[in-house]
Amino acid sequence: MNEYVVITAGPYQFLAKFEASAAPKTVALFHSLLPYRQKLIHVRWSGEGLWIPLGETKEFDVPWENHTSHPGAGQILLYPGGISETEILFCYGGVSFASKMGALAANHFLTIVAGQENLRDLGELVLWTGAKDVLFEEATEERYLFSFNSLVLGLFGS
Repeated sequence: MNEYVVITAGPYQFLAKFEASAAPKTVALFHSLLPYRQKLIHVRWSGEGLWIPLGETKEFDVPWENHTSHPGAGQILLYPGGISETEILFCYGGVSFASKMGALAANHFLTIVAGQENLRDLGELVLWTGAKDVLFEEATEERYLFSFNSLVLGLFGS
């Protein structure tokens, strides 16, 4: 399994690394869904974050692992449901993860390692203009080398 994912969200691209040792079941589940297409919308309760609401689906039935209520910018979390609806949280700034039911914790399974300088711009774009398409794809040297220059060269051992 490749440990990197390219995320295309609106006009921006990010390179993210799976947190495989800290959240192995969440990573395995999400990796099995790649390529994964959805819409990002701005959070309602949690602060500077975007989310993918997934409703009451049972597709993301994973245990708690590497869970947090206070993720940092560039961290991507999966809330498998229970108290509130299932969702993926995409943080671009300060976040205190919550719903109308109160504080929540979710599994941190991806961390953005390239493109962080565009996180705030993406967040503000979604805040002011609405939902944006997002695509998560397995990163490959052939397809994404041009996007991340020296970082990707280092990751793929060139």
